[in-house]
Amino acid sequence: MASPEIEALSQALARLPGLGPRSARRAVLHLMKRRETTLVPLLAAMQQVAEKLSTCATCGNVDTSDPCSICRDPRRDDKSLCVVEEVADLWALDRSRLFPGRYHVLGGRLSALDGVRPEDLTIDQLVRRISAGGIDEVVLAMNATLEGQTTAHYLAERLENFPIRISQLAHGLPVGGELDYLDEGTLAQALRARRPVT
Repeated sequence: MASPEIEALSQALARLPGLGPRSARRAVLHLMKRRETTLVPLLAAMQQVAEKLSTCATCGNVDTSDPCSICRDPRRDDKSLCVVEEVADLWALDRSRLFPGRYHVLGGRLSALDGVRPEDLTIDQLVRRISAGGIDEVVLAMNATLEGQTTAHYLAERLENFPIRISQLAHGLPVGGELDYLDEGTLAQALRARRPVT
C-alpha cells in the first residue's frame, strides 16, 4: 500500500483528462523510479508555470506572459483574426503553422442546454477588436457540433455590418476517411460542400 502522500499524488493525477486511476498510478511509479531525471524537472517546470501563468488580455490565450507570445509576435498578420472556442483549439491550429494571423478565444460556445449565453463568452471583446479597425478577415474556427455551428452563425450575424470578410473552416470528409465508417452528419456536410472537379 502506498503512503498517503503518494496516494494523494495518484488521485491528483487521476483528475487530469485522459488519466484514470490506473494510468495515474503507473505515472506515479514512473516518476518515482526516475526521480532525478523526471520528477524533479517536472516539479520545477510546474512551479515555474504556476508562478507565471496568466490569461492574455488581448486574445484570451493562456501563457506565462500578458500579452501572450502570439500577440507579441511581430511576424503575425494583424489583418487576419481566427476565432476559436477554447485555448486548446488555438494551440491545435497554431501547431499546424498554416494560419499566419492573430487569434481570439471565446471561452466556450453558445449552448441553450448548458445555459451559455453570448454575454458569457468574450463576444463583446471580439466586436471591440474588430471595431478598432485594421482587420480584413475573420475566420470562424468553431467545432463541427450543433453548438459550434450555432455560435458561428451568431457571430456572423453580429459581424455582418463590419467591412470585413467572414470565412469558416471547411467541414466534411477527413483525409484518409472511408465513407463506410463516417457518420451521417459528416457525409451530409461533405455533400453540401461539394465542389466541381477541375
